[in-house]
Amino acid sequence: MAGTMAQGDVGDSASPAPPSAQQPDQQHERPPAQQPDQQHALRQAKPEQTAADRPGLLTRIRRWKPRQWGLELVLLVYAAYDGSRLLVHGKESAARHHGELLLRTERRLHVEPEHWLNRLFFEHAWLGVPADFIYASLHYAITPLVLVWMFRSRRAHYAFARTWLVLATGLGLIGFVFFPTAPPRLLSDPDGFLDLMAQHADLGWWGGSGSAPKGLGDMTNDFAAMPSLHFGWALWCGLLIFRHARRRWVRALGLLYPVLIMVVVMGTANHYLLDCVAGGLVVLVGRVLTGPLQRLGTRVRRALHREPPTPVPDYPVTSSRASLAPVPVAEPTPHAQARKSTRVAAPRLPAD
Repeated sequence: MAGTMAQGDVGDSASPAPPSAQQPDQQHERPPAQQPDQQHALRQAKPEQTAADRPGLLTRIRRWKPRQWGLELVLLVYAAYDGSRLLVHGKESAARHHGELLLRTERRLHVEPEHWLNRLFFEHAWLGVPADFIYASLHYAITPLVLVWMFRSRRAHYAFARTWLVLATGLGLIGFVFFPTAPPRLLSDPDGFLDLMAQHADLGWWGGSGSAPKGLGDMTNDFAAMPSLHFGWALWCGLLIFRHARRRWVRALGLLYPVLIMVVVMGTANHYLLDCVAGGLVVLVGRVLTGPLQRLGTRVRRALHREPPTPVPDYPVTSSRASLAPVPVAEPTPHAQARKSTRVAAPRLPAD
């Protein structure tokens, strides 16, 4: 019987325990099996969630942050331009006088390409009509496209390019207000300039007021010739394209673009040569001032968002109970006590 019991004990101890007794925690941690109805509902919901999360056009528009683009700066520039139109109202005689002054200055310097370019575009419609379309469209299309390209492909340089454009435009608006100038097409010059935009208005969307669409002529400033922001913005685009484009032919087009705009604005009798020179100077001055202005803005933002210093109390700070609690000292082990007892002190020598 003892042998039987021993064999029974050995058999019981050697026999493996049931799975329920060995891993009770693992069974409780397993998630409950999903029902067929739940699995079918999840399969139907997955395509809808994937389509909603796909970064399409509407999703990108919803994620668009105007602060990244500096939209407030663009609105400020537009408000300033609209204000310049109101400030020069009633100064038509002064604007024409300034235009005739620029024309006389160019004649003294023997640099007056406006007349023969204007005659050339008038006599050859295959030059004049494309020039009108270029003047009325590229100025409003290429500049925003370059700005978007800088934001999408050259994000590290976008803030500098945007500030540069806004600063150059602001300097140009100062010239519009304090030196209103009538374009050559609005002068009563003895030689006579021909308004190609008005003659070819039936072929395009513009009216008789420059490049403004038909019916929106009152929203433009006809006496904003000095400096030429048409050429200034084109120079801004050309320099950015030449600096940041990778392909050589694209960089070459970037350099040719401001030259094309200069010829077009003079051939259509909308600007003088000195207007283009002033527009280029405005852009270059804006380029020089952009870096210091950005650094100044960074310092101002840091000063505004700087956290105030923590006030120091004028009364003694009492320690907490936790800091006053005695620190437990570890008792020496028997091995350390044995080593201490076996250590023999060195004999002291008698003093002389």
